[in-house]
Amino acid sequence: MQLLKNVTLSKTNILFIINPISGGRDKTNIPGLIDQHLDKARFNANFRFTEYAGHASELAAEAGQKNFDVIVAVGGDGTINEVGTEVLKQDKILGILPFGSGNGLSRYLQIPMDTVKAIKVINGLRTMRIDTATFNGRPFFNMSGMGFDAHISDLFASDKKRGLSGYVKTGLKELLNYKPELYQIEVDGKSISRAAFVVSIANSSQYGNNTYISPEASVTDGLLDVCVIKSFPLLRLPKLAIQMLRGKTHHSKVVEIIRGRQIRILRDKAAAIHIDGEPYQMGKEIEIAVVPLSLNIITPAYEA
Repeated sequence: MQLLKNVTLSKTNILFIINPISGGRDKTNIPGLIDQHLDKARFNANFRFTEYAGHASELAAEAGQKNFDVIVAVGGDGTINEVGTEVLKQDKILGILPFGSGNGLSRYLQIPMDTVKAIKVINGLRTMRIDTATFNGRPFFNMSGMGFDAHISDLFASDKKRGLSGYVKTGLKELLNYKPELYQIEVDGKSISRAAFVVSIANSSQYGNNTYISPEASVTDGLLDVCVIKSFPLLRLPKLAIQMLRGKTHHSKVVEIIRGRQIRILRDKAAAIHIDGEPYQMGKEIEIAVVPLSLNIITPAYEA
């Protein structure tokens, strides 16, 4: 467990990188809200809106080179991933204003969903270091995985109607036709074989929207939780959904959770994966590793 600390910086340079399409919510008023509620005695604030995929990463890299001390991702877990990857490289401080479809990492860290309250968290400039991880070399901060959720993320990425309702609609449409796959999973040298609906690698406890896959996961324990949702009859889906919403999946008969530092997964074919909810196509072999306490992030008065 890591102690929080107050950062004492005078007139900190801060950049807000705003993803205008994340979560399907309008963000044209965000600069005005920040200007109204940000502590101007403490911060020099700047704003940039992203214009295309990958732009948040470019803006964050540029900000680090221009002596911005704090870089804030205004969006969801995908935006956090883009910005956080550059923050990680340059050992800057990451802030978050949650505006995604699920906001998994933000909810885990108890960052308020209310924008004004989240700005006030940034005013406190209270930081802690959390674990990150790599997925075939790509950093992630909240959740990665393969199987049904990656398949849905891949389909959802091309849907112009972002947000929870669109995600649920896509998921229900695909559910009846999706077939579990066989995975060879090695965690810290111990191997298992599973036919699985989903294999998620959890740094925090939830996907988002307070839907928990690994309720006891921690972002400061130096471990990742390999969460295997095994093949199951669809009649059991409502019970699993309730367990996820209640944070009880660690008691589920269809969810197996294995903790470790080094993870290797072999699957039958190349297919979609997701990294913090953003889809990619990858091959049969996956290598995942935790990077302990590597990201400096602004949080409320909270210890993970």
